[in-house]
Amino acid sequence: MIVGVAKETYPDESRVALVPASLPALSKEGAELRIETGAGNAAGYPDEHYTEKGGKLAATRSELFGAADVVLLVRAYGPEPERGTELEGLRSGQLVIGLFDPLYEAKAIDQLARTGAALFALELLPRITRAQSMDVLSSMATVAGYKAVLIAADLAPRMFPMLITAAGTLTPARVFVIGAGVAGLQAIATARRLGAVVEAFDLRPAVREQVESLGGKFVELPLETQEAEDAGGYAKAQEETFYRRQQEMMTRVVAQSDVVITTAAVPGQKAPVLISKEMVLGMAPGSVIIDLAAERGGNCELTEPGERVVEHGVTILGPLNLAASVPYHASQMYSRNIASFLTHLIKNGKIELNLEDEITRETLLARDGKVVHPKLLELLGRAPTAAG
Repeated sequence: MIVGVAKETYPDESRVALVPASLPALSKEGAELRIETGAGNAAGYPDEHYTEKGGKLAATRSELFGAADVVLLVRAYGPEPERGTELEGLRSGQLVIGLFDPLYEAKAIDQLARTGAALFALELLPRITRAQSMDVLSSMATVAGYKAVLIAADLAPRMFPMLITAAGTLTPARVFVIGAGVAGLQAIATARRLGAVVEAFDLRPAVREQVESLGGKFVELPLETQEAEDAGGYAKAQEETFYRRQQEMMTRVVAQSDVVITTAAVPGQKAPVLISKEMVLGMAPGSVIIDLAAERGGNCELTEPGERVVEHGVTILGPLNLAASVPYHASQMYSRNIASFLTHLIKNGKIELNLEDEITRETLLARDGKVVHPKLLELLGRAPTAAG
C-alpha cells in the first residue's frame, strides 16, 4: 500500500497534508510513504526530514500519482476549482483524501468522480467522539481564531491590555466575538491572554460555561431560536427575521467594541449577515472587524472576501484561508487528523471501505466513477439510487 503526499498547488496554500513525524505510525500500519519533492517546504518541512523518517521522494506529480494507492492532500478543490489542485492522473481504485469543499463544488466533484477514484472529504466528518482525532475543521478553526486576534491587535490603534504607567492608565481594548465554536473560543482565549476585555455571543446557551471559563463575558440576547445544531453537530440556518432581530439587539454591543470577530457559518449555505452597514457606522473610528466567514460571503454586510475595506474609519478584513498563514503548526494538526482518518480505513495492512461505519460512509463523496454521497446527489438533482 503506497501512500502519496502531494505538493499543494492551490494559490497561497502553504500547508502540507502529512508532516514527517506522522510517517512512522503509518509505516507500522503497512504503508509505504512517497512524498512529492518539495511538498513540505512552504510549511517548514524539507525533503530530508521526510527521508529521515523513512519516506521516499517522487520527483514529479505524475510519478507520485502513478505509484500511489492513496493520495493525501490539503486542498483538493476550493472556492475556485479551475485554479485548484491539478488532479489529472487519478485512476480507478485509487483513494484521494483531503478538503474538497463538497457542499459548494458538487459539479466539480461530479467531474472528478469520473476518474473512478474514491474521494473522501474530511469536511464531512460526523461530530462524534470516535472522529474527534480526525476533526480537521476544528483543528484549522483553532488556528484561524488565534490568528484573527493577532491581526486585529496589529490593526487596532490601541493596545489590548490595561496598563498603569507613569503617563497614566491605559484602558483595555474591548473585543466582541460572535460565535463560540472552536474558532470563537480560541479567539476569546487569545484576546484574554493579550489582556482585552472580551464578550461573546452564541445561539447555543450551553456554550456560556465555556466562554466564561476562558475569562469572557457571555452576552445574553432574549431571542428564541430554532435548533442551533443539526444531527451531525453543525450549525443550522435560522430564519431571516431572526437574523434581523439579532442585528438589532447586538447593535449596542458592537458599537462599544474596539474589535469584533465573527465566526458564524452554516455548511452548504451563504454565511448569515450579522453586522449591517448601519452597525458599522455606529462603531468608533479605528475599530476593527475580522470576518472569518468571508469565504462564504461574510457575516458583515461590508465584507469583501480577501480584501481590506475601510468604512467610516472602521477597518473590515475578510481573510481567506487563515490556517495557511501559520503553516508549520497548521500542517502538524492537519497531519494528525488525516493520519488518524487513514488509519481508520486500514485493516491488516490494506484499505477496507466499511460503509456500515458512519465515519467512512459520511465522508465518501464518490467511487467507481459515480457520486455516492446523498447531499451531493441532492445538490446535483439526482436521486440517491443514482449512486448505484
